[in-house]
Order: sequence, then structure tokens, then C-alpha cells
Amino acid sequence: MANTFSLILVIVTLVTGIVWVLEKLVFAKKRQAQVGEVEAKTNGLDVATLDKVNKQPWWVENSVSIFPVIAAVLVLRSFIYEPFQIPSGSMMPTLLVGDFILVEKYAYGLKDPVWRTQLVETGEPERGDIVVFKYPPQPNIDYIKRVVGLPGDTVRYSNEKEVCIQSPGRSSCQPVKLSHVEESQFIQNGIPLIQMDEKLGEVGHQILVNPLRRDRVEAYQPRSGVNEWVVPEGQYFVMGDNRDNSADSRYWGFVPEANLVGKAVGIWISFEFERDANSVLPSWIPTGVRFSRIGGIN
Repeated sequence: MANTFSLILVIVTLVTGIVWVLEKLVFAKKRQAQVGEVEAKTNGLDVATLDKVNKQPWWVENSVSIFPVIAAVLVLRSFIYEPFQIPSGSMMPTLLVGDFILVEKYAYGLKDPVWRTQLVETGEPERGDIVVFKYPPQPNIDYIKRVVGLPGDTVRYSNEKEVCIQSPGRSSCQPVKLSHVEESQFIQNGIPLIQMDEKLGEVGHQILVNPLRRDRVEAYQPRSGVNEWVVPEGQYFVMGDNRDNSADSRYWGFVPEANLVGKAVGIWISFEFERDANSVLPSWIPTGVRFSRIGGIN
């Protein structure tokens, strides 16, 4: 859907841009020449007649009006910031369903909006970044997860729900630091989730785990039952902060650098959807705004 919208946006910008250029260089001059010819054959034109002769066709007028706006939207959305909606709870407690986030498109390189070819390299993901990317098994879908493993890393995930990372050049696996273990406000399937502070690199954040749920080790990819992943060059290992409710690199593999869309940097609006099942209003209509969540992503 995102690629389709980008393609439509590019086409509309291109078409209106061509009309805008033709209006400036050709159409306007032709109308002026017509006005001059009519005035030469008469004793002058009244204002109403002059406006009628010099009037832009409706499609030219609309294109000239739309082009600057649509071009600005294309540049902003393709190269600077793009809004995304959080559709699931896989990134709780960091991001909640109903959060609308801004993604910094230039964080990992400027790409063309349709074919996503790298135009300018600007940086690479760091451990702990929250990234939006094209879901590798189905690239027309956008996913959001946290970067855990960088190229060359060996990542292990234990039955105790602890991440251990062995970076290139290190002789041993370094457990990711966990602290402040407590029961969270979030409940899934009737079970209160446990909340912990985790630190990946220089990034501190909170994660959730289900104390009664074991990881589906048999569903791990690419090796069923093996809880160790060696991250290939040019790819990344990502996980959701809601560890036991996230379809991530454990289950479908790595994220190629070419699939990266950008870095999540802020929440611009956050809606609540707590409508009663008996309500006559559709469930997609918000019930309130979580103003306290607006701002940067911690």
C-alpha cells in the first residue's frame, strides 16, 4: 500500500509539474498573444472579455495550484519525515496501538520513493534504534521493530528471555543488561506481563515478557530449535519490545539494508480505542487522545 501511494504521488507530481512548466513557458504566452491579436483588431477589450480570453483552462488552473503543494508533500514524505500508525502491540510498552509516529527517512540514506534505490548514503542503524522497514517475506507491508543485532553479530536468546550478543572481535557473548523487574499494567490473555529495563548499546528502554509463556523455539528461522543467529553483512536482527508477542527476526529472518525505510523518532498524536462492544459507533473511531504520549520516543 505504501509503495502504491508513493507511485501515485510521484505520477501526480510529474503530471502537474509538466503542466506547470508548460503553463509558464508556453500556454501563458499563447494566451497573451491571443489577447494582443484581439486587441489589435478592436478598439480595446473590456475587463470581462479580457478575463475570458486570458482565462486558464480548468485542468491547467488546477494543476498549477496543486503542483507546489503535492511536490512539497512528495519531498517531505520521501526524503525527510513520513507518518506511520502503530497497528499492533508488538512494540509495547514503547509504542502502543493508536500511536502515530514520525519516521526520519534520511537517517539511513536517501532512496527514490518508488524503486527504493539508494541515492545518497547518510548513515547506518545503531543497536537499539527503532526502525521501520519493508517486511522481508512481503515487502509491500511496513514493519516496526528494534535493532538488536548488527552485521557480524552473533545473537542468542535464552529460555530465560535474555538476549546475549557477541560482537565481531569479542571472544565471548555479552548479556544485555536487564534491571528494574516489575509487574506491568499490561495484561494479555489474562496474564499480567513483566516489565524490565533493557539497555542495548547506549539506548535504554523497557521490554515486556510473559512469565508463563515459553518461546516457540521450534518456529525459529532459519534453523528450527536453534536459538542462535549469526547476522550476515548488510543485514540486521530485529525484535519487538513485547518479546512474547512479536513476530520478528527469530521467526522470519534478517532485515536487509535495502528494506530499511527510516528511524522512528517521535509520536505526533496518540489515540485511545476503548469503545464498548455494544457501542453503535465503529471500533476505528477514537475514544480519546493520549496527550501525555506526544513527543520523542523513549
